[in-house]
Amino acid sequence: MHHQINHTINTMRHFISYFNDAVKKYWDLPAVTNFGKETYTYGQMAEQIAKYHILFSEAGIVKGDKVALYARNSAEWVFAYFATLTYDAVTVPFLPDFIPAAVAELGAFSECKLIIADDYAIKGLNEDEKYIKQLETTKGFAGVLNIKDLSVVHATDKALAATRETLDEHYAKMYPAGLTANDINYYPVERDMEAPVEISFTSGTTSATSKGVVLPARSLSSNLEFGYREIPTCVGGHIFAILPMAHMFGQAFDVLFPFTSGCHVFVMPGKPTPARLLGGLATVKPFMFLTVPLIIEKIFKSKVFPATRKYPAKLLLKIPGLDRIVLNKIKKSLLTAFGNGFSTGVILGGAALNREVEDLLKRMKFPYVVGYGMTECGPLISYCDKSEYVKYSCGTNAGTVDIRIDSANPHRVLGEIQVKGDAVMLGYYKNEDATAATFTSDGWLKTGDMGILDRKGNLFIKGRCKNMILTASGQNIYPEEIEDKINNLPYVIESLVVGRKNAIVALVVADYEAGKKAGLDEQALEKLIDENVLALNPELAAYSKIGYTEIRRDAFEKTPKQSIKRFMYS
Repeated sequence: MHHQINHTINTMRHFISYFNDAVKKYWDLPAVTNFGKETYTYGQMAEQIAKYHILFSEAGIVKGDKVALYARNSAEWVFAYFATLTYDAVTVPFLPDFIPAAVAELGAFSECKLIIADDYAIKGLNEDEKYIKQLETTKGFAGVLNIKDLSVVHATDKALAATRETLDEHYAKMYPAGLTANDINYYPVERDMEAPVEISFTSGTTSATSKGVVLPARSLSSNLEFGYREIPTCVGGHIFAILPMAHMFGQAFDVLFPFTSGCHVFVMPGKPTPARLLGGLATVKPFMFLTVPLIIEKIFKSKVFPATRKYPAKLLLKIPGLDRIVLNKIKKSLLTAFGNGFSTGVILGGAALNREVEDLLKRMKFPYVVGYGMTECGPLISYCDKSEYVKYSCGTNAGTVDIRIDSANPHRVLGEIQVKGDAVMLGYYKNEDATAATFTSDGWLKTGDMGILDRKGNLFIKGRCKNMILTASGQNIYPEEIEDKINNLPYVIESLVVGRKNAIVALVVADYEAGKKAGLDEQALEKLIDENVLALNPELAAYSKIGYTEIRRDAFEKTPKQSIKRFMYS
């Protein structure tokens, strides 16, 4: 039996028509800054796009051809991305964490005609000549361009190399008076909303196992229009982009939304450590900030919990009235750390937020919201404004899809979350079996997540179907809920709960460094963690009690989204 929520989607506009209008309208405004370095206006971004279009044309790239983007976040990434999409080609963004061997294989598998890469990626691709040879198996493969200066790193197509040498002359001939806003026409004819615009590979493994999510224009357009409905467009407002742009969450709301809204995006290079991140936020003062829970949890572990877990704060937090003094002080220091620029707040996605962190955020009335989505929906499924957000939920239907819970009673009995609608992918590239397995017989996309909807439509996720541990007595255990408790314990960096034969086992990565500072030797630290983990058992259902712990020194292997690769440890 299925239950669903229906919504009405208005007539959609193609996302490129929004971008077209924004470039013309905000021509002289700053568009993008490589944080701490150069800034480009919307007009300068258009100049780079025009140069790409000349190269694409001479390299024989036509509408519907695939162009790969293999680079770290930068202003130049944004130029290459929009250049591809405004040309009516299909973008294939590879996460910079993907190994060159996987990019060569997936690039050939998805028939990319051109690779646009940064120095780091080029170095990897040049390490073995077989990588380029593999890419050249695609008919009409033109070569590899350097994203920084559009130089030709490798040319299979002689016209591409020749054009690059005379690119400035080509450009001057096309725009003798220089490019102006009146020259911009990225949307000369109505485009097909069902046409593929992007292939997003969900993991950097071989083509046999990696799924290339094929997204049509309507998916990106419906996510963009969600942004206009929910987020006050902030012309000249600042965005601090730290999420991988090749990933749909960052791409939709750190790239597509801001650049069609007249925002100024500051792109953070490198890994966002709490110290670098807080320094950047204080400088940029963004009006909204997109991140994954892990980043917020790290800030809480390093900055907030040390203050709330010692006296007198610990005592004051237990006394109604006096707790507000502590909470307001923490909230003020956090907002200052984040740059005091929030009108929309912190938007979290990609994983569940730790409950102790969320309890404190909610108690101090911090402006945050947790949304839910997946690449296959480009990405958004649920979200709501911070003022209506219900703790532990993922918001309500975002209006990009219909949602149903595959359960006899979706308000009480867990079931798989299934979706259908404009944002949903066309399928997996050249993988009919995987596509068929992901859809129900009546055409709903199976998310693989288990959840319930309350009576007001708030979505609560309990865990991944495939992570569920089925006990010998037939009970279902969602390990994420137990891990959430373990992760709050002292000297615990992260944990995984797995089912082994007849026991539930907690794999725990210990913080030996912090233990040493506190005067604990390794043996004492491990004993303390073991005792603390097993002391959680009275809080757990009889069938989900932890049998024993395994303490580890090394962090778990992670996906680009920073979730643990569970299959390696179960």
